[in-house]
Amino acid sequence: MSDFFQNGTVTTFHNLTKRPLDELEWDLVNFSRQKPMGLILPSLFSELEGEALTGILNQLEKVPYLSEIVIGLDRADQKQFDYAKKFFSRLPQPHKILWNDGPRLQAVMQPLIGKGLAPTEPGKGKNVWGCFGYVLASKQAQVVALHDCDILTYEREMLARLLYPVAHPTFNFAFSKGYYARYAEGKMNGRVARLLVTPLLRALETVCGQDELLSYLDSFRYPLAGEFALDVGALQDVRIPGDWGLEIGILAEIRRNFSTRRVCQVEVADRYDHKHQIVSFDDANAGLSRMSQDIAKSLFRKLATRGHQFSRATLRSVRAVYYRTALDQLESYAFDAEMNGLSLDRHQEERVVELFADNISLAGDAFINMEDERPFVPNWNRIASAFPDIFEELKQAVELDNA
Repeated sequence: MSDFFQNGTVTTFHNLTKRPLDELEWDLVNFSRQKPMGLILPSLFSELEGEALTGILNQLEKVPYLSEIVIGLDRADQKQFDYAKKFFSRLPQPHKILWNDGPRLQAVMQPLIGKGLAPTEPGKGKNVWGCFGYVLASKQAQVVALHDCDILTYEREMLARLLYPVAHPTFNFAFSKGYYARYAEGKMNGRVARLLVTPLLRALETVCGQDELLSYLDSFRYPLAGEFALDVGALQDVRIPGDWGLEIGILAEIRRNFSTRRVCQVEVADRYDHKHQIVSFDDANAGLSRMSQDIAKSLFRKLATRGHQFSRATLRSVRAVYYRTALDQLESYAFDAEMNGLSLDRHQEERVVELFADNISLAGDAFINMEDERPFVPNWNRIASAFPDIFEELKQAVELDNA
C-alpha cells in the first residue's frame, strides 16, 4: 500500500505487513542481476571506535546482494587508515575506503581545488561528494544507497527497504528517502526536524506564497534522514551543499532533476536512534545551533533560485511566523508524547525553538551579506568536462591506497 498525491508530494511506502526480511533479500538478489547495487558509508574515524558501526558491520556481513561498499573516511592519519582497512576487512562484499586525508587523494583533489571545482571545507558534504565520484569511477553499481555510521538501532532490513523501490525492475523510481519514528529511552527525538524544518517550511510558504518546492519538502515524513537510495545516473548531475544543509540540498536537487513521480519515501524501521548532537546554546558554530543555520541558509538559497526575494523585512516576517508556528506545533508534540508514554520537556523544547528563531535571523543575515558565495559543490558532469581523466585518477588513487 502507498500514499500517492498529485500536488507536488511524493509516493509513500509504509511498512504495513512487516514482510519477512528473507523475502525482501531474495527479491533484491534477483533485482541485482539487472541492477547491481552499492552502498556508501560516510564515516569519521572516531565512529570506528564506537559501538554503532560495529553493529552495522555485523548486519552488513549478512547482506547477499551488494556489488560494492564505498567507505568515505575522514579525520584519519596513516596509522588510523591502516586500522580502518583491518576494521572493514571482515566485509565479504567488495569494498574500498576513500582515505580523504591521505596523500594520494589529496594529490588528485588539488588541481580541482585550484580551479574551484572541489570543496575545501571538511565535512559530510565533502565526504559524500567524493564517494559519489568514486561510485561513478568504479562503475560497479547502477543503484546506490547511503546511510550514516552512527545508527545504534541498525538492522539490515533498513537497507533492503531503502533500495527496493529504486532497484525494482518495473518501478520507475530514481530516488527513495528513508523515514522512521524518532524516539529512544522513553523520549521523543528528532528536534531539528520537528522544531525547525517543518515549522520553517510552513512559515516560508505563509510569507513567500505557495511554492512547489516547499510543498514537496514538506511531504517528507523525515526530510533530515541521512538514509536514501538513488539511481547512479543521478550522481552526475546533483549539486550538493558542503555543510549541514546536505539532506535538504539533495532533496531539492532531486526535485529539480526528476518528476515527483520518480521520487518516493520508505518506512525503513520501526524506530531509529543514533548519536545525538548537542544543542549548543552558547556556541552558534557547534551542534544543532550550527546545523539550524546551515539548513535555513540552504532553504533561502533554494527559494532564491526559484525567484523569491529576501529583504530584511521579509526575513523578520519569516522569523515571526516560524516562532508562532513552532510553538503551536510543540503543543501537539507534547500531546503525542503523552499518549505514547514518552517524556517531553516543554521548557527545554521552547528554549530550542527560541534558539532556532534567533538562528533563522543569523542565517538570513549571512545569506543577504554573502552575495558572492558559491554554496554548492560542482557536480561530477562539470568536473569531468574540465578534467577528462578525473575518474581514472580517482579510481587509481583509491585502489593503490587499498592495495
